[in-house]
Amino acid sequence: LNLPQFVQLMETFVGKDISLPTVKSLTEFIKEEYKQTEESKMEQLEKVHRISRLAQRKLLLEALFEKWDNNASEFLDLKEVDAVLSTFKEGMEKEALRKAKSHFCSRYPQSSRVEKLSPKAFQTFLELVASEFTGDEDEVIDNIVEFLTTSVERSYMEYLQSLTRRKWLHNIQKAAETSGVSMEPVYKAVFKALSQDAEAHGDNKKISAYIALLEENQLSPERGQILLHYVACTTDDAPYVLNQILYKDMKGVSFAAVEEGKPIHVPRVQLHGNIHFWNYDRPAEERIGSLLVLPLQDAHWRVFGILGLDTLRDQSEKTIFLTHEISFCQGVSHAFSKAYHHVCTLENVLQMTLTALDWLYRRVHSIHTVITYLVEPGNDQTCDYALRKMITTDNTGQKEIHTSPVLLLRKENLLRNYLFKCIDSSEVIRTSVCGEYHIAVPLRDLSRQAFGLFDIGIGHHQKLPPHEHKDLQKMLKIAQAACCEILKIDSEETIPTYVLEAEHMNLRHAGILFHWFMLQDLRECV
Repeated sequence: LNLPQFVQLMETFVGKDISLPTVKSLTEFIKEEYKQTEESKMEQLEKVHRISRLAQRKLLLEALFEKWDNNASEFLDLKEVDAVLSTFKEGMEKEALRKAKSHFCSRYPQSSRVEKLSPKAFQTFLELVASEFTGDEDEVIDNIVEFLTTSVERSYMEYLQSLTRRKWLHNIQKAAETSGVSMEPVYKAVFKALSQDAEAHGDNKKISAYIALLEENQLSPERGQILLHYVACTTDDAPYVLNQILYKDMKGVSFAAVEEGKPIHVPRVQLHGNIHFWNYDRPAEERIGSLLVLPLQDAHWRVFGILGLDTLRDQSEKTIFLTHEISFCQGVSHAFSKAYHHVCTLENVLQMTLTALDWLYRRVHSIHTVITYLVEPGNDQTCDYALRKMITTDNTGQKEIHTSPVLLLRKENLLRNYLFKCIDSSEVIRTSVCGEYHIAVPLRDLSRQAFGLFDIGIGHHQKLPPHEHKDLQKMLKIAQAACCEILKIDSEETIPTYVLEAEHMNLRHAGILFHWFMLQDLRECV
C-alpha cells in the first residue's frame, strides 16, 4: 500500500462518524501491535532501493539519449549506436552485444526493422546490453553511459539549441494533454514549433506547413485505395490547402514518403517536375523554394500521414533545409504522432464510456448521475493535476458532452475532495456529500495509475439494490478491460489482443469493444 491507499483503507475501516478519541485509540493500537519482521523490513528497504536505482538509471539514460540526439529528432540510429558499442572494452564484448541485439530485435521487431531507437527503446537496448556484458549490471550500465557520453562531443551553442528545441517539442505534448481531446491546440503547437525553429535556427526562413492524414478512399476508389486528407495548415495557406484531398494519381512526392517511410527533401521545387502546387494564385515563375515531406509514424513505425513544409513564401535565396533542420522536423513529426495518438486514445476511451453508460442505464435505474472525468496536468507548481469534466449523464440517461473546459482543482473543490482521493489512491471511494451518496471509481492505465474516473451519484440511498449493484460492477469491470485494450494500441511493446485490427481502430470500433469484452465475459460464465 502507498500512503494514499493506506489512509483510504483506514478511513473506510473506521467509518465517517467515528469520534476523535476512538481514532486516536486505533492509531495507538496499530502502533503497538504492528510488528515488522527483520526479513520484511529488509525486503521493503531492498524494494525502495531498487525503485530509486531504476529511477536514477532512467534519468541517466534519458540524459544520454538527449546528448546523442543533438538535433532533437527524437530517435537514434541503431546501426550507429551498435557500431560505437562494438568498440567498448576494445571490442572484447562483441559476442555479448550480438546476443543483446538479438533479444532486442525479438522485443522490438518494428524498431529493429527500421533501425531506429526511440528514447524508450534506447533504454531497453542498453539494459539488455548490460545484462549480457560481464560484471555487475549497475556498474556495467554506468561504464556504458560514461563510454557513450565521451564518444560524442557537443558545443555549448549546440547544447542551448537542443534545449530550446526540446522545450518546443514538450509544448506539443502538453497541448495534447491539456486540450480536452481536441486536436486544434496540438496543430497550433506543431506549427508554432516549426515556425520558431525556422526563425531561430534556419536563417529566419518563412515557411508554410501542413498535416495530411491517410484515409480509405471511398470517394473515388478507382484513383487508389488510400488518399491524403489535409486536416491542418499554417493560417495563410488555409484557403488553398485546408481540407484538400491528394490522390495517388496526382502529382506530388507525399505518397513516396508514405511508402518509403523516410523524409523526402526537394531542394528546388522549380526543377523537380513532379510537385503538386495547391496555391493556384501563385504565378508559375514564383513557384521557387524547397519542399520537405516527412512521414508520420505511430509507435510501431506504421505510417498514418505526412507533415509537409515548404519555403515558397520566402523570397530570400537561402531557402534549402539543412540537415539539422530536417532532423528537428523529424522530431516534430514524432512529437505530433505521440500527441495525436494520445488524443485519439482518449477519444476512444470516451466513446467506449458512452457505450458502457448506455448499457448501464438500461439495467440500473437507481443511479441519479454519472460524471466522467479525465486527469490533466496542472498549470503551475501548486497544482499537480486537475480533473476535466467530460461527460455528464442524468437520471434519464441523457448525456451532456462538455466541449468547453470545466476543470476541477483540488484547492477550489473541498466538497469534491473524494474525487482527488480516488485518483491519488487509484481505489474506489464511497462517501456522502450534502446528504447524497457517491461512488468514485477510477479508470486505470496499464501501470494501474488512475487517469480518469466515474463519479456515480445514487441519491439518498446508501446502497444500490443487489441486482443493480451487480450490474454496475459488471459494467465497471468490462469498461476497465476495454480501456486497457485501447491503451495498448499506443504502447511500443504491447500488442492489442482483441478481435479488431489495431490499425483500423476508430470511434465506432471503440464502442464495439465494450460489447466484445462483455461477450467474452458471458462466454467465460457459461
